[in-house]
Amino acid sequence: MKMLNVAISDVEYSKFGITGNVLSFSDFVDMVSKELMKENMETAISQAEICGVSSMTMDDIAAEVRAARCQSPWGVNEF
Repeated sequence: MKMLNVAISDVEYSKFGITGNVLSFSDFVDMVSKELMKENMETAISQAEICGVSSMTMDDIAAEVRAARCQSPWGVNEF
């Protein structure tokens, strides 16, 4: 097995809730993946608010999708 040393700041150490000095690679990947998903979700929410679509209901979204499909050259049921 190979050993990899990674230096991180105290802020990152606390942010990820790391409690020890040894961490498996899969646990590290899980932690980083979760943080990236969280950041991406926050960005998506922010962009939705900027674009004015954050308050859309599922019915609103479905209506938008139907309208876009109707305008498609492939027709409504071809997707």
